Amino acid sequence: MIEIPARLIRNHRAKASDWLDSLPGAVERYVGEWELTVDGELLSGEASLIVPVVRRDGTAAMLKLQSVNDESESEALALRTWNHDDVVEVLEDDPETSTILLERLKPRTLDDHPDHVEATRILAGILSRLMVVPAPPGVRKLADIAAGMIDDAPRLIPQLADPAEQALTWRFVAMVKELLPESGDRLLHWDLHYYNVMAAERQPWLAIDPKPLAGDPAFELMPAVWNRWDDLVATGDLSQAIRDRFQLMLDVTGIERDRALGWTAGRILQNVLWFTEDGDTRIEDELAAVAGALFS
Repeated sequence: MIEIPARLIRNHRAKASDWLDSLPGAVERYVGEWELTVDGELLSGEASLIVPVVRRDGTAAMLKLQSVNDESESEALALRTWNHDDVVEVLEDDPETSTILLERLKPRTLDDHPDHVEATRILAGILSRLMVVPAPPGVRKLADIAAGMIDDAPRLIPQLADPAEQALTWRFVAMVKELLPESGDRLLHWDLHYYNVMAAERQPWLAIDPKPLAGDPAFELMPAVWNRWDDLVATGDLSQAIRDRFQLMLDVTGIERDRALGWTAGRILQNVLWFTEDGDTRIEDELAAVAGALFS
């Protein structure tokens, strides 16, 4: 028997109880099929169960179990498509269940790096290498995600209580509409932030946990901007710190500024629509701060 981490139960009991209930059997199945030995306390991400294991040859690995959805179904494909030197290695996978056996990395992320500016530079360097790779067939498209935002906007934006926030969000809708015809075809990580880059033996840092998209690399910048938020606040000039971090990402990646602003507006729009769908009637403070710094 396994004990499912409380965090995973909190996140999924209401919407994926069947999947949670299936986890003990799934762990038993893959430990047997892939000849693994459980080797430590079970961990969890926001949407996955992580089991430390050892392979038959003695190699340490991590067994990742997750529900099948648009975000998880192309994870192994994406990790195998990017350069091996930039991402965690897939050792085994089962496409039918999105279960993956991954190399074991060090228990340290870029969020632990003491210098947030250098951490951003490292993150941007990884992005600059990932973003040149064409997306393989079958990966969901940014164009479809963006079109969905535009379709949802008339229903959700009026739920914002502040007319000024409604006007700002409609401005972002217009920016996304302008970019939509040229949404790009590169393989995007979608969630490349400091917690999703881990230290390793074979490389200093490797990207993990992609939510693959085919699209414009300019869509990739927002996660780096609004994570490690306390470091930005600590500078004493939040707006300038946001602009400096955004500019550093542009300097390292070479992403064109206007497209970067347009797709960052799209990322803010996406989050505002998600939060409004969940009942919020105002733009979340961090999103508002990024919008104010970059679009005022």
